[in-house]
Amino acid sequence: MTEAHFALDMRGITKTFPGVKALSNVNFRVKFGTVHAVVGENGAGKSTLMKVLNGSYAPTSGTIRVADKEVRMRRPADAQALGIRMVHQEINLVPDLSVAENVFLGRMPGRWGYLRRSELVSRTQAILAELGAIVNPRDRLGDLSISQQQLVEIAKAYAANPRIIVLDEPTSSLSEHETAALFRILRKMRDDGIAIVYISHRVKEVLQIADEVTVLRDGAMIETRPISGITASEMIRLMVGREVGNVFPKSPATIGAPVLRVENIGDGTHFHDVSFEVRAGEILGLTGLVGAGRTELAQAIFGLSRLVEGTVTLNGRPLSIETPADAVRAGIAYVPEDRKGDGIIPEMCIRENISLPVLRKLSRIGRISRSADRALASEYVRQFAISPPDGERRINLLSGGNQQKAVIAKWLAAKPSVLILDEPTRGVDVGAKAEIHNIIGRLVGEGMAVVMISSELPEVMGVCDRVVVMRGGRASAPLLREELSEERIMTLATDEEAA
Repeated sequence: MTEAHFALDMRGITKTFPGVKALSNVNFRVKFGTVHAVVGENGAGKSTLMKVLNGSYAPTSGTIRVADKEVRMRRPADAQALGIRMVHQEINLVPDLSVAENVFLGRMPGRWGYLRRSELVSRTQAILAELGAIVNPRDRLGDLSISQQQLVEIAKAYAANPRIIVLDEPTSSLSEHETAALFRILRKMRDDGIAIVYISHRVKEVLQIADEVTVLRDGAMIETRPISGITASEMIRLMVGREVGNVFPKSPATIGAPVLRVENIGDGTHFHDVSFEVRAGEILGLTGLVGAGRTELAQAIFGLSRLVEGTVTLNGRPLSIETPADAVRAGIAYVPEDRKGDGIIPEMCIRENISLPVLRKLSRIGRISRSADRALASEYVRQFAISPPDGERRINLLSGGNQQKAVIAKWLAAKPSVLILDEPTRGVDVGAKAEIHNIIGRLVGEGMAVVMISSELPEVMGVCDRVVVMRGGRASAPLLREELSEERIMTLATDEEAA
């Protein structure tokens, strides 16, 4: 194969920051008309390599060739001019603009300074339909769910007719149904000759969609292989440099009396007539297609929105929750889906983030006890193996998995009876997933009641004792662990008659 068949050829890429070598002599080549996956643990160098590719970072050394032509990119606009588009895991859009305005931001159709709005809307509608996204082009972006915003981000990149498209964890907020729709469009783009770089922690997805895979570890390229010649267990071993046991371990726990019970609750808009209970020592799964009302249900129980019908009881006592502060006082904690947007305060250190929900308990006569504050953070940093183990480190400098462990620690500091986890392993690597599930296993072993929202069916089936499937804002009767199968869950999630 000649060099001209390569859309991208990065050679000897090294990137150093003060005191840190983020990339070390990485060689990375992607062919036109292929899906090339990049895998590795958080901190392996994937994001740094992609930031070099999209012009955000200049390499310390090394060369980049695009379609056999050596290029130098000093800013993202240079990469875009070469036909390189990046879809970030964290939403990178303008919330106050419409969906259509975001999709064509910087390239809006017009003439003589006038925007052709009808053309803007119709072109956006056609792209969204091709992606299988049920989104109104006229809607304000900030009013959409995280999963819908992610689809708009993908539509924006696709609308630019890229030669190379980089997708960073594109399915982290998508259901299995939406992931299948995305894979259809990726295969079409591949067949049209576009080179696709696909970054994911979901090994099953990589095996489904990729033609080739490159494994990074500790800033170095470990191996590039055709996907047909590698197994899931081998890929995981190459990623982490060690054998990893069951990623979704089921920890033994004694299930006790009901702790949280919701009866016929609804918010009048997103969910209606939902009933279930979760018991001490139990993990109750809440799954279904994105948009089924799962997150809205969790937020209403936690006081982030109002219930208009039904009752919530905790340990047999009726609750009236108007605000999150009411929920925390009652003994309910909620770890949100959008870790960076809602779970952490990026400019604060680990210690300050962990202490936030319990500042009153750490205070005397209006002053925070610094020794108690540091002791609390140190205990959770040690207990959850947060790396690096420095409570004074800014939380936004941690990997996604370590940020998530800190967010869980933050709410456990409030000593809740019920912990609601919304997509707890979204966007974290295989090793961190196993660590987070071990933490959850310890919590239920100590008698905590856990509600876990997840779009990842192997996760739901691996760790949950019972599962409630939501569809169109309504909930199924709980399925027992021995009744679970992907087919049954998906039937309940998609089939109105079965539900």
